[in-house]
Amino acid sequence: MSVAKVIEISSSSPKGLEAAVTDGLKRASKSIKNIRGAWVNEIKVDTDEQGRVSEWRVNMRVSFVLE
Repeated sequence: MSVAKVIEISSSSPKGLEAAVTDGLKRASKSIKNIRGAWVNEIKVDTDEQGRVSEWRVNMRVSFVLE
């Protein structure tokens, strides 16, 4: 039998959406073992004065199997 837990994390990157997700999961994996997946709940962007995207932000739920 296995049991999974879900936590919510936030991550950001000026490089793009994929980098924000990847960087968040990479950082979470330093303290959480057995990550199995993630759901992106929310996407937000910060813009500069000309309306160009300066940073991508995501909130995501991360699931991992308990040992």
